[in-house]
Amino acid sequence: MMDGRLPISIGITAHNEAGNIGRLLDRLTYQQLENVLIREIIVVSSGSTDATNDIVREWEARNPLVRLVVQAQREGKASAINLLLTQTQEKIVVLSSADVLPEPTTIERLVTPLHDATVGMVGVRPVPVNNPQQFMGYAAHLLWDLHHDMNMAGTRKVGEMVAFRHVFERIPNHTAVDEASIEPLIRGQGYTIAYAPDAIVYNKGPETAGDFLRQRRRIFAGHLEMQRELGYAVGTMSGGGILPHFIKRLEPHPKKVVWAGMVAGLEVFGRKLGQYDYRRQHNHTVWDVATTTKQLTET
Repeated sequence: MMDGRLPISIGITAHNEAGNIGRLLDRLTYQQLENVLIREIIVVSSGSTDATNDIVREWEARNPLVRLVVQAQREGKASAINLLLTQTQEKIVVLSSADVLPEPTTIERLVTPLHDATVGMVGVRPVPVNNPQQFMGYAAHLLWDLHHDMNMAGTRKVGEMVAFRHVFERIPNHTAVDEASIEPLIRGQGYTIAYAPDAIVYNKGPETAGDFLRQRRRIFAGHLEMQRELGYAVGTMSGGGILPHFIKRLEPHPKKVVWAGMVAGLEVFGRKLGQYDYRRQHNHTVWDVATTTKQLTET
């Protein structure tokens, strides 16, 4: 700790993120900080074939905090995270997806709970930029609102951007649910997991049912595999735990009631597909990108 500030390393995992990586780096280098000190921003670019690496190199040339690490081949996000962990000596790491945009105070609010020595990991609140007046936009908002409700109720489910203590060397290299795989490694060492609801990052939910199902089946298959290998179940594994929050989120509007039922149906179908993939041992380590989630508009 320096002058009461927590020094951190920010790690970004990227694959063909030329559309957003520059804006993300801009947001991260201009954070409003009081109790946090950003020591470095490491971008691990895995098999990128677009302008991602060139954009990061331009930032690297003009900002000493930014550093590019290139993986020649795309080996999956877990592999990129494990490479990232070998590149930093900082005791606190903020891990971010490359397809999000934080608010100016996000890093400060995300990391501050780690001043408490009992806290080992903290999650942000993702907020979709999708139009909630369209069905797929409504689905994206409902999904993340339910995650928010569960977090506020004490059932932790983190993702998109997390801060954690660097108290482990690696996560399973083949996992398809990277942030979730960090949770048992943190809890297993006696730390708690916190939620920072005022630490906002903007993301983009799927705009097609196909992308929604592709994303949800991969995540559920990964959760099942993690439960088998690590004996750890994330808070959203149980549909019964989600149901009370889902009911509270129902709006007294016929169209929204129908839409909510359709979202629930898609989620159930996605989980069934994930179970099928898990049973036939289909590997989601290097997954197909849900392309509509990459068109993140400025916020």
